[in-house]
Amino acid sequence: MSRDLDIACGYKARPSGWLNSIFMETVNMAAKTLVSVASNSKAENPEKWKAADHLRFMVMLMTWFTVWVLRALVDHFPFNIGSQQCLAGGLSPAGSLDLPPPPPSSALTTLSSPSSSWDLIVHEDVDVPSVKALGRALSHVLALLNEIPATSRKYQFAMAMADKIIEENSRDGHPELLHVNRTALAAAFDRTASLLYSSLQRGSYKEEDDYSSSGWHMRAVRTFPLGSYLTSYVKGLSRVLGIAMSLVDGSTWGSQKKRAGGVGGEGYHGDYYGDVLAEKLAQELLWLTTKFRAHGDICEAFEQWSYASGLAAVSLTATPRVQGFIVKISAILITEMATENLKVRRQIKFRLLVLWLPLLCHAGNGVAYPVLTSFEKLELERAMDEVISSLPAMDQEVILTNWLQDFAESPSDWPNLQFTYDRWCQFTRKLAT
Repeated sequence: MSRDLDIACGYKARPSGWLNSIFMETVNMAAKTLVSVASNSKAENPEKWKAADHLRFMVMLMTWFTVWVLRALVDHFPFNIGSQQCLAGGLSPAGSLDLPPPPPSSALTTLSSPSSSWDLIVHEDVDVPSVKALGRALSHVLALLNEIPATSRKYQFAMAMADKIIEENSRDGHPELLHVNRTALAAAFDRTASLLYSSLQRGSYKEEDDYSSSGWHMRAVRTFPLGSYLTSYVKGLSRVLGIAMSLVDGSTWGSQKKRAGGVGGEGYHGDYYGDVLAEKLAQELLWLTTKFRAHGDICEAFEQWSYASGLAAVSLTATPRVQGFIVKISAILITEMATENLKVRRQIKFRLLVLWLPLLCHAGNGVAYPVLTSFEKLELERAMDEVISSLPAMDQEVILTNWLQDFAESPSDWPNLQFTYDRWCQFTRKLAT
């Protein structure tokens, strides 16, 4: 064994430098303690020791016992220590690092290939960034998107960086990297939806406060014929003036964060910052949904969207632009839920349709909001028909009854689920016969 180590390591197997240095330091410490105890015993009464003398004596005995243990290790286990240093390219007695010779060119070529480098990261205990570090980096970039204002030039930079990480992870195709995408996107989707809900909720409270605390002139205008329309016009005009004044004051990242107090801060209670923040978060949520569909586990988005009851409620009173983004998110998820290769639980299908069908019926139907083409509307109606038909009869009754109520009260003619409703009625008649 010793001869093999001599050949492999290039020197005779002997105790390591650090073990010798520890041994010598302990010997010096024990000698100093012995001198201290002896000098104190001679200077004072040698027949009577104080508590400090007893303590120093016990420390001296323990130190000498440590010296004996180290000496035994040095004498009886030199080869194991030397072999560990040889395998690790260990430290020399002088304390310098003995680096192993560089690998041949063929080995470098092998290590530079994607598959072998990935195996090195996953399976070998080496000092390189791990997959968890990449997941933390992606989560950090996605969190920054919620904090950086959309007017900042660094916003598109952060979004492009997150997009690049997600694309490259998906292109590699390794299960660990795909898991990184799923985990980071799920956390970002949940966080952005929560921030959007908080922003819309504060906006609804603000509108109620404005209505209750408006001046006498606004209350007087409401008493005139068409007063509600005039009030909305005046309120919209004041909002435009507020936006113009805010742009004159400056809209840099620092000034926005100072006045707004960060994302979700108190400064966003104003109309301008509330609407802008809600629209920004809704657009980010739509972007995350598209990334979920392309590179993540879309079933995770199904589940989160089916439990967003608070967001579904406050979205009914949101601005048309915010409603447009939320409608597109719902359209994407419902369309994907109707695909045959996905197995979605019945409860998720039921909850998602019950929560978001009212918004589809009552959302603003201007020229551009919600932004759905005629083909997209027909495709979404077809997808809802497939999803509803896959549910039990009792669930179909609840969904279609609520749809009929909302569809009859809304000025919109979409989504029209009359064919699905008639089919359910016909199926119920067959059960009675």
